[in-house]
This record gives sequence, C-alpha cells and structure tokens, in this order.
Amino acid sequence: MGFSDLLDEVGGFGRYQWIHVTLISLPGLLMASQNLLNNFVSGIPAHHCRLPANHSLHNLSHYQVDQKQLLKAYIPLDSSGSRLDRCRRYVEPQWQLLAANGSSANVSQLQTEGCLDGWTFDTSEFLATTVSEWELVCPLRPLKQMIQTIYMGGVLAGAIIYGGLSDRFGRRSVLIWSYLQLAILGCSSALSPSYSAYCIFRFLSGMAVSGIILNGVSLKVEWIPTRERTLVGTLSSFFFTFGQMILAGLSYWLRDWRKLQVAVCAPQFLFFAWSWWYSESARWSVLNGRSEEALKSLHRIARVNGKPEVIDKLTLEVLHSHMSKEIESSRSSLTAYDLLRTRGMRRISVCLLVVWFSTSFAYYGLAMDLQKFGVSIYLMQIIFGVVDIPAKLLALGMLSYLGRRVTQATCLFMSALVIFANIFVPTDLQSVRTTLACLGKAFTSSSFTTVYLYTGELYPTVIRCSLLCLVWCTGGRQCWPAALPVSCRRR
Repeated sequence: MGFSDLLDEVGGFGRYQWIHVTLISLPGLLMASQNLLNNFVSGIPAHHCRLPANHSLHNLSHYQVDQKQLLKAYIPLDSSGSRLDRCRRYVEPQWQLLAANGSSANVSQLQTEGCLDGWTFDTSEFLATTVSEWELVCPLRPLKQMIQTIYMGGVLAGAIIYGGLSDRFGRRSVLIWSYLQLAILGCSSALSPSYSAYCIFRFLSGMAVSGIILNGVSLKVEWIPTRERTLVGTLSSFFFTFGQMILAGLSYWLRDWRKLQVAVCAPQFLFFAWSWWYSESARWSVLNGRSEEALKSLHRIARVNGKPEVIDKLTLEVLHSHMSKEIESSRSSLTAYDLLRTRGMRRISVCLLVVWFSTSFAYYGLAMDLQKFGVSIYLMQIIFGVVDIPAKLLALGMLSYLGRRVTQATCLFMSALVIFANIFVPTDLQSVRTTLACLGKAFTSSSFTTVYLYTGELYPTVIRCSLLCLVWCTGGRQCWPAALPVSCRRR
C-alpha cells in the first residue's frame, strides 16, 4: 500500500482535487505573460533620427513638400532602399533630394552621423514601450535583450532559492509568498523611473515566477493519484497556452507598457488571496514530522469529496502504514546530491538536463522575438498560442499509449527536424518559414508538457523541489535563450 491508495480512500480524484488543480493552474494564464512579456513591453517601434531642433523651412518655398517628404532631406535610406535608416542622418540637409528630378546617384557618398538629437518613434503599433521611453535602439539595442536576460536570471535565482526553501518549509508557504512577491514587485515595475530600476524589479519578479511554477507543479503532483497525473498534467498545461492568447489580446488593447505590466501582475493579488485555501502536501508534512497536519488535510479532503465515513477510520497509524516506505527512506537523511550519486539516477538526470536545455533553447528562441517574422506581432502571438492546442492533445494521446520516453524523444526529434529544415528555406519565402516556425513551436510545447510531467514524477517527495530546480536550471531553462533570442529560427 502507498499514499496513492490512501488518496483513493478519501475520494481519489474527486471534487477537492478538481478545485485544487484548477486554482493552482489558473495563475498559469499569466505565467506565460510573464515569460513572454518582453515581446510587448520592450517591442521596437519603427523609428528614425529626430530632426535637428534648429531645422528651418524657409528654403523650401519652391518645394511642395510635407513633413514625410522633408525627412528625405535629413535621413538616408537603409541598405534595402525601401525605408528610412533607423540609426543615421545626414550631417547637412540635402535639399536637392526633394526636387522632382533630384538625383540619388551620389547619396552613398554623403556624410552621415548618429542620431545626436534622439529618435522619433512611430506609435501605430505601440503607444509606448521601454524601448521608446529609454531609447534602447541602435547602439543601446542590446539593453533591450538584457531586460529579458536579467528576468531569466531572476528565474534561475528563484529556482535555486525557492526550490530549497520549499523542501524545507513546505510547498504551500513558499507558493503563497511567491504570489505576493510577484503581485507587489510586478506592479511596482510599472512605476519604474529608470531602466536600472525596471531591470531590478524584473529580476525579483522572475524569482517569484520560479517559485510559483515549481511549487505549483509539486503541489499538484503530490495531491493527485498516479493514474490521473498524465491527463491532469496535460490539461493544466493548456492554461499556459490560453495565457499566450490572453497576452496578445491585452497587449493589442492597451499598447502601453506600463498599463500592460499592471494588467498581467495585479491579478496575482487575487491568486494570493485564494492560495490560503490550499492544503500543504500531506506527503511532505508526514516526512517532515507534521503528521497531525497531514491527517487534518486528509480529513478535510474526505469531507469535500463526500467521504465522511472515512474520517473515523483514517488515523495516524493508518497514515503511517501507508507511507512506511517513504518514511523509512526519509530517515536516511537523503539529499539531492546523495541521490545523484546513484548511477541510474545520475544517468537519467543528465539526460533530463539535455532535454530541458534543448527544449528551452528551441522554445524561447522561437517565442522571444516575434517581430522578426514580418507579421503583426499580436497576430503572431495568437498563432503561437493556437498551435499549442493540437500539439498538446497529440502529446496527451502519446503519453497515454506510448509512455514518457517515446513521447519525449519523438517531440524533440520532430522539433529539431522542422527547425533544421527552416535553415534551407529562402528568406523571400516568409510564409513557409513562418509555418515551419509554428510547427517547431508546437513540437517544443509538446516536449515541455512531457518533461514537466516526467521530472515531477521522477524524484522522491522529500527532495522533489530541490532536484526539480537543479535539473530545470542546469538544463538551461533560464538564461541562454534570452541572450540569443532568434538563434534557433534565423540560422
């Protein structure tokens, strides 16, 4: 007998589990927003050098020109010859270019300079972003990507810190704290007076996101009977899928980075409010000498599931008898590093590191720089969300009939095949390249669903969060894709 048999006695996957899983999964609607937020709050609007403050129109009386035509005298065309250069302007205005028969034969020899007076940003796609507010373009463009890298660094730090704390102090308490931290610091980031302050807030928000995801996964897994984990794990991942489409809708509606920041973080106060309803993992409670708390939680679940007759039968002795093997294992003072010394577990963990790295690199490489596709960024975000639906349904079928290993290998192979094929598609066939990118995104999403489920099931309760964060972080989940946002798609 084991703990899963005990869960069956108090109702199996009953009313309580449905409510429990739903409440923990709902914040996933905005976790996708946190991870992909930089696409919109740091979107790069069309821009060009601002005209000199002292430019005069007195010499233009014989030219019939408007403001748009005037730009030709101040700003050269870029290398494509189809639009104004974003980072250079003429040292002296070239009025001859405004004439109807003006020649552009020697334009390439004209002297140019950087945007000494700043930039003018187009507001048709974004009303305001961090890029337009702090002018993170041209020589400062790397700072735009640095925001996402710093955020992912926070996710890494949060996984290390909160993973260990949750194994020590419990999943529920760390999860509740993470909701509050993200709510306060996420909303505070919308008030950032400077680039540096915004980066600090995003780092701390990333830590909270890590605490929410890791402890949410652990708390769900530890209250679900084994046979329902595949179905529940896959279905709950759809909250992340729908969250991508919600992000696109909010971004299109608001179009201002400060308002969008508040919109995706303020609901965390609501999640914090109802998180007090969660029950601490009974497995963790028993293994940490809190058997009375675990027993109260099981009695509560039995009542909610309509099994009041079980309450009198369920005693501490019965609870300990169902968990005797896990209790015995916990007395050996097992640590994450002790477990990794065993050959079989070490081999599996190394394989998981590679799986996490490859899946994360491909997924975020495709999803973190949507403007490069040449399609509306809002439409592209919705498409990337929609393709996840059939992909995850396919993963559910494969997980149910083929198991974890075959599903994981198949999804990774198909993702690699599609992304690799995209290298050989000519750049002028943009629709084909976008279609292949969407297929690659779909297969990597299936791979993510599988590896989350597999990793959560693999490790014992007493050190589950510590090992989960170790594999999650060391496997490259955090920082690499942020540094190279389009490497998997453009090369």
